[in-house]
Amino acid sequence: MPPALGLVEWFRPGEHARVEQLLADIKQLGINELRTGISPADYLASGGKDWFNWLIPTLAQHINILPYFTLSGAESGVSTYISSAPVQWPDVIQKILTDLGNYFEWVELQTEPTTEFTGMLSSVMKLAKQNGKKVVLSGINPNDHNQLSSLFTSEVLPYIDALGLTNFRFQFAPKATDWKGIIGKVQSLLNQNTSTAEIWITEAGFSTWQHDEFMQLQVFRNVLKANVARVYWYNLQDQDQETILEQNIDSDEREHQFGLKHADGSPKLLYRLIADYGITGLNRLTCIKRNVSYNPEDKYTVITGGAGFVGTNLAKRLLEAGKRVVVLDNLSRAGVERNLQWLHDHYENRLEVYVGDIRDLATIKRIMKGADQVFHFAAQVAVTTSLHAPINDFEINARGIINVLEAIRAQDNPPSLVFTSTNKVYGGLEDLVFVADGSRYNPSDKYILQNGIGESRSLDFHSPYGCSKGAADQYVIDYARTYGIPAVVFRMSCIYGPHQYGTEDQGWVAHFVIRAIENEPISIYGDGKQVRDVLFVEDLVDAFLLAQKHIATLSGQAFNIGGGPENTTSLLELLDLIGEFQGQKIPMNFGDWRPGDQHYYVSDIRKFKKATGWYPKHSVPEGVAKLYRWLCEARGIEVPADFMMLVESENTKVVVA
Repeated sequence: MPPALGLVEWFRPGEHARVEQLLADIKQLGINELRTGISPADYLASGGKDWFNWLIPTLAQHINILPYFTLSGAESGVSTYISSAPVQWPDVIQKILTDLGNYFEWVELQTEPTTEFTGMLSSVMKLAKQNGKKVVLSGINPNDHNQLSSLFTSEVLPYIDALGLTNFRFQFAPKATDWKGIIGKVQSLLNQNTSTAEIWITEAGFSTWQHDEFMQLQVFRNVLKANVARVYWYNLQDQDQETILEQNIDSDEREHQFGLKHADGSPKLLYRLIADYGITGLNRLTCIKRNVSYNPEDKYTVITGGAGFVGTNLAKRLLEAGKRVVVLDNLSRAGVERNLQWLHDHYENRLEVYVGDIRDLATIKRIMKGADQVFHFAAQVAVTTSLHAPINDFEINARGIINVLEAIRAQDNPPSLVFTSTNKVYGGLEDLVFVADGSRYNPSDKYILQNGIGESRSLDFHSPYGCSKGAADQYVIDYARTYGIPAVVFRMSCIYGPHQYGTEDQGWVAHFVIRAIENEPISIYGDGKQVRDVLFVEDLVDAFLLAQKHIATLSGQAFNIGGGPENTTSLLELLDLIGEFQGQKIPMNFGDWRPGDQHYYVSDIRKFKKATGWYPKHSVPEGVAKLYRWLCEARGIEVPADFMMLVESENTKVVVA
């Protein structure tokens, strides 16, 4: 039976909003235990009693509390070891137990190897017992044989109901903890001393300061295998680095990134998987692993961001053709683990998975060693996110491509690269005039209306996202020119298709379909007459393969890739089409235009068509019909009769990937 799981979290007086947020998070995560500090110093301070008289009852309404009595104030990081105990400590703890003892069953105290402290500790433990509390003694280093031996000869032994172990303190690098060996050693000592005390792990965790959220997941999985009664995981959320540095310029940033969530509140991989699948569901995701085997006689294709919907469709095509494929993805986008599991279930023999981050150069170099082709899709993909976190956007998009290019350049025989850029490198097209024409906008320039936006248009980076992707775009072209790396840039328009989990900010075609089939209203920014060319993902995969096939003649060039002028839609027209599939009008509401929103963008795809013979094979109705059916079936939703009748009447071929 797995141990009961709890969180470790510290609250400063006055952090009411943070407490409420924690309660919302633990409900979503299904966690029932919380270890939190009660400082006698804070309790005695002005307003301290009122704070704890609010905090503890509020928490106890929702979760089981383990109060950890500490002499220091509320901690901002890993708990501080106690070095001495003031004479009044038992008196203060008695006051706390009198006021709040009805809200918890256990109390936690910490051992120290000093005679003075041991005497005080035994007095407080006895006091806790007199108040009907069970005692967990923490601060136990399982690798310190002398500490363990002295513990079992000390006067505190009779009062111990549980021993609290920790072995993660400042664990910043991937290193497995031998919990089986540690627990076995401690249990042996308990047995030798006829102690019935339970064994708990009162602090475990892993810092993601190197963006290694996979290893945080692995450390979590490992600790839950320990033969203990309880495990407390440190902690819920990272602390803001700027705030920490303002408080302490010498602070180590690694200490503040143990959270299940980033400082901005966005979930890390472990948080999201627990919320979506539960604790017991973590081990069902057999695709989440790291496994790249190098064989110089059997090269492979690397797809960064390969669990995304574009990467999944490309990997499917390559794997079906008998190619070895390595998917690198940090699984930061919700739902992509389902794509990866689908690939793993269908093509495990030739698929290798490396859950990692493109910001880690060592990781990129490791997987490039056996590559003969590279498709770089991993990116921060939303303009709105880049506005909120521009440094993060830069690190992923700009620094990420440098890591990829440098890893490729380091190879004796550099693999060829296809990089997916964006049409946002052309900016807002402010010099063009667009005219409303029924349900859409059209450019007044007849040449652009007929052909779309060509590669000869000047680059004009708007937004942090446009800058980071634009910089990456130009780095790829320059590395091809300067270092001779075989590389091509695709400046992409709107792509859609199966395995897409679209959002309002990215993947809007799928987002509209998802909202419609779930009978949710759709928000439109602007008037809905905005026009885009849209490209079905299978046609994009054709273009990828042709780019690699013709890399010798295409290298160093950028190509606009999309549906082109023959495959365009406005937002209103797309919603009308989806409404026909649904058999009802789609409810929508309208909001103000957002900064940088384009009235019109259509790709001029003639350059790539001339170079390779490629052209889009799927019309908008055909492609959206395939996506619609896939999304219905993926969600277990019955395909509406109106959709089936429409497809049959128009003889639209619809298959599920």
